[in-house]
Amino acid sequence: MNLLEAMRIYVRVVERESISSAARDLNIGQPAASERIERLEKYLGCRLLLRSARAFKCTPEGVTFYERSKRILSAVEQTIADVSNDEQALRGTVRIAAPHCFGETVVPQALTLVRAAYPQLDLELVLNDRIVDLVTEGVDVSFRLGQLGEGAFIARQLGQVGRVLVAAPGYLSRHGSIDEPSDLINHPFIRMQGTFGTDQLPLRHQASVVESAPIRTAVKTSHWRPMYEMIVAGAGIGVLEEPACVEAFADGRLVRLLPQFEALPFDVNILIQAQRPMPPRVRLIVTMLKQCTPAMLERVHVECGKMARGLEVLAEDVDSALPQQSLRA
Repeated sequence: MNLLEAMRIYVRVVERESISSAARDLNIGQPAASERIERLEKYLGCRLLLRSARAFKCTPEGVTFYERSKRILSAVEQTIADVSNDEQALRGTVRIAAPHCFGETVVPQALTLVRAAYPQLDLELVLNDRIVDLVTEGVDVSFRLGQLGEGAFIARQLGQVGRVLVAAPGYLSRHGSIDEPSDLINHPFIRMQGTFGTDQLPLRHQASVVESAPIRTAVKTSHWRPMYEMIVAGAGIGVLEEPACVEAFADGRLVRLLPQFEALPFDVNILIQAQRPMPPRVRLIVTMLKQCTPAMLERVHVECGKMARGLEVLAEDVDSALPQQSLRA
């Protein structure tokens, strides 16, 4: 029996709380993973997992074996890295988690740079808007927006993702301009579930004063894309992350509302497991992501600001040229 391979499978099974999920992560069949665990228990002469129809849990011996196996596997990887060249040390798969919008707009650019620098590495991107626990999900690196939450991790801030209050020009031509935060309550608001816990939208004035504007939620979605499509189609107004707005600002499908105010941005952090030593492939990828991501965020912010300002001027010109009654129809 390959003991290190069996330990690796066992560690992933415990972290994923599922043999099938662990098998998918490791690109092996579920029967093979189950068979390796059974052979490992036979080899050790003790039960590691107590299985039931719906779940399993570790025995006391299983907990001890998991903790020590993880340290051993990390030490083995570090030892190989110490005596190998960089190309040999940087083989394997790195699992990266990110929320949907950020993961669909910004992360692919960053991973393209990573692949160009380290083509021998395999990358697996997991998108999920819920908070991902790095250990239980078997994730090496996670991008997290907003609150960090709890867990055993090390966090490094990369910058901020700006958010903008937007509408389609066609919507404004039918329903009238929005000039003050108090006007928002008169328009259907489309938003993601879990954002703005109450029907109040925090807005920061240029003078850094934060105030809450009442909103009327008309639609909640579990994914950013339906929200984006509905706002572009003129079904209502809403707040979008800047990376999602770049193209829509460029071709005039969206305009920024209340430019004298800004929706509060999200802090962007990169999280890694709180383990020592960090695997070399994870360390180098994290270093590269820390270098390239802030510049990407800043570029998006600048581009969004320039295009949004240009469209605001255009919208004002159109607004002043239209008869007032047609605007309020």
